[in-house]
Amino acid sequence: MLKSMTGYGRTQKVLNGRDILVEIRSVNHRYYEYSSRIPRTYNYIDEKLKILLKQKISRGKVDVNVSINNIEGRDTAIAINKGVAEGYVNALRSVSEEFNLKDDITLSKLIKLPDIFNVQKAPDDEEQVWNDVAEVATEAIEKFVEMREKEGVKLYNDVLEKTSLILDMVGKVEELSPITTENYRNRLYQKLNEILNGKDFDQQRIITEAAVFAEKIAVDEETVRLRSHISQLVDLLESGDAIGRKLDFIVQEMNREVNTIGSKAQDLNITKLVVDMKAELEKIREQIQNIE
Repeated sequence: MLKSMTGYGRTQKVLNGRDILVEIRSVNHRYYEYSSRIPRTYNYIDEKLKILLKQKISRGKVDVNVSINNIEGRDTAIAINKGVAEGYVNALRSVSEEFNLKDDITLSKLIKLPDIFNVQKAPDDEEQVWNDVAEVATEAIEKFVEMREKEGVKLYNDVLEKTSLILDMVGKVEELSPITTENYRNRLYQKLNEILNGKDFDQQRIITEAAVFAEKIAVDEETVRLRSHISQLVDLLESGDAIGRKLDFIVQEMNREVNTIGSKAQDLNITKLVVDMKAELEKIREQIQNIE
C-alpha cells in the first residue's frame, strides 16, 4: 500500500513498574533520517530503537520521543547503615550511663536519626527495559504506519486523478498534431513557392522539403513516450512499494516530453494544453515529495 511520509503514532503503557511513553512523528525527507529524545540513563536503547523503526520506515525524517518513569519505590533499594546505627546506639548508651539516664532507645526513635538508611536506585535490567520499550514502541509504530497508509490513500487518489487529466490532454494533443503539421506544411509550401516564383526549380523538391520541415513539428514520438511514462507511473502507484524516488524520476521524464512538445508546437491550442499539463505535473511533483 502507498504510504505518505507524514505520520504520527503514540502509545503509553505501564510495564514492570515503569510508565513508558513512545511518540513517533515524521515529515518528508529524501532519505531515512532518525533522531530521538531519550532519558540519558536509557541511552543504551537508542540504537535498538532506530533499527526497530527502520524495519517499517524507508524514507522520512523521523523524530522519536521516549519517556520512562519508574513508579515510586519500584526502582529503589533501601539498606540499613549498620555502622552508623551502631555508633548512635553506643553513643546514646554512653550518655545514659554517664548521666544516669533511663535507657529508652527504641527502633522508632533510632530510625529518625540521620543517615540510618541508605536509599539507592536499583540497577536496571537492561534487557527487560528494552523488551518493555520495544513492546510499547511496536504499538506506536503500528499506529504510525496506519496513519501513513491513510494519508497514502489520499495521495494515491489525488495523483491518479491528475494523471488522468494529463492523459486526456495528451489525447487532445494527438488529435491536433496531424492537423497542425498539415497546416504548417501547406504554409511552408506556399512560402517556398512565393520565394521561388518564376525561377527554375523542381516542384517535387519543394513539396518534399516542405514535408521534411513540417515533420519537425510533429510530436508523435513525444506523446508515445509520455503515454509510456504515465503507464509506468500508474503501475508504480499500484505496486504499493516504497516508490517516492522512482516517481520523482518519472515525473521529470514526463516534464521533459511536455517541454519538447511545447517547443515544437506551432499551434496555440497545443501550447495551451502544454501549459495545463505542466501545471498538473507540478501539482503531482509536490504530492510525490511526500510519498515514501
